[in-house]
Amino acid sequence: MNVSQMICHRGYPSEEYKALTHDGYYVSLNRIPHGRENPRNRVVFLQHGFLGEGSQWVENLANNSLAFILADSGYDVWLGNSRGTSWSRKHQNLSADQVEFWDFSFHEMAMYDLPAMINFVLQKTGQKQIYYVGYSQGCTIAFIAFSSMPELAQKIKMFFALAPAVTMKHTRSPIMKMTFLLDSSLHLLNARTDCLEKSSFWIHTAVLTGCPLQIYPPLLGAEIGRFQSLRLWQQKRSRVPPGRSCSSNAGGWRLEGTVLGGVWVWAGSRGLNKSGFSVVPVSLQDTPPSYRLEEMPVPTAVWSGGEDWVADWRDVRLLLPRIAHLVTYVHISDWNHWDFIWGLDAPRRLYSSILVMMEGSW
Repeated sequence: MNVSQMICHRGYPSEEYKALTHDGYYVSLNRIPHGRENPRNRVVFLQHGFLGEGSQWVENLANNSLAFILADSGYDVWLGNSRGTSWSRKHQNLSADQVEFWDFSFHEMAMYDLPAMINFVLQKTGQKQIYYVGYSQGCTIAFIAFSSMPELAQKIKMFFALAPAVTMKHTRSPIMKMTFLLDSSLHLLNARTDCLEKSSFWIHTAVLTGCPLQIYPPLLGAEIGRFQSLRLWQQKRSRVPPGRSCSSNAGGWRLEGTVLGGVWVWAGSRGLNKSGFSVVPVSLQDTPPSYRLEEMPVPTAVWSGGEDWVADWRDVRLLLPRIAHLVTYVHISDWNHWDFIWGLDAPRRLYSSILVMMEGSW
C-alpha cells in the first residue's frame, strides 16, 4: 500500500499533493485533514527519517501512530516525502533512471524540498505558521533550513526534534561510518539505487541496529514477527507495522532512494566544528558548508534515546548548546532509534508531551 492507502485503511480521510522544488524535483505530500474530532485549524508537518518516507508516521495502529493521534486531536496533519523516496521520484527534466537525478544530499532536501513543501502547506491551508515534527534526518534538514533561511523559520511555530541526527562522532551503527564505501572524491562507489534496493531490508536494519549484515541473509523470506528477539524490536516494545514482510519487492520495507544522498554523505560527514554544523554536500566543494544553528529562531524541543545506535545521545548533547531557543530536552534512557516511531509506549512517553506543548504554545 502507498501512504494514502495506509491512511484510508485506518478509516481516515486522505489527500495527496505534489510540490515543485526550485531545482525541478516533484516531492509528494500526504494529508490527513482531520480525525475523529472537529478540526481546530491548526497545522502540523511531519518529516520522516533517513532511509524512510512519510509512511513511517502511519504504519502503526491508529492509537500508536503520531499522525493519527494528532488528527484525532483536531490537527490538520501533513506528511512530507523527500526527493528520492518511492513517492518523490519525478523531475521536470530528469528521469530516476539517470545518475544525475540522484545527485543530491540532505543539503538539497533542506534547501529545496523543505521550503517547497512547507510553503505549499501554508498556501493550501491559509495558515501563517505550522508545527514541525522531525525524526532523525527529518531533524537534520530542519536545522539546516531553519538556520539558513530566516523567512522559512518564521513560518514554524515550534520544532519537535525526535532522535536528531546531527553528527556521527559517537554513533554505534557500523554502516553509518562505512567510509570504505567512498572513493577519494567522496562519491558512493557504484552509486546506483537499483543495486542497493535488492537487499533493502537488511541494509536498512543493519544501519539502524548496528547488527552485522552477515547475520541477515539466512533469514530471507521470513516474517519480521519471527525476529522479536532481535535488538531491533527491543523486547517486543516496538510493534511490527501491519502487513509488512521482509520482501523488498512485495510491500515490505524498502531502502529508499535517499541512500544515494544519504549514506555516503553521512559517512563523509565532518560533524560539528567551531563554526557550526557541517556536512559534505553533493557539490563536493573543497570546504563543506557550515550552518550556524545559533541563529535559528525557532522554539525547539529535543528528545534522545539512551539505546539509540544512530543518533547517539552524546552527539545530541553536543547539539543542545547551539540551540538558542531550546524549550526542553528529554532523554529516554531505554529507547532505541525505532522507538520514536514504533514504540508501544511512544504515545504515553512522547506523543502526549508533544500534544501538551502544542496546546500550551497556542
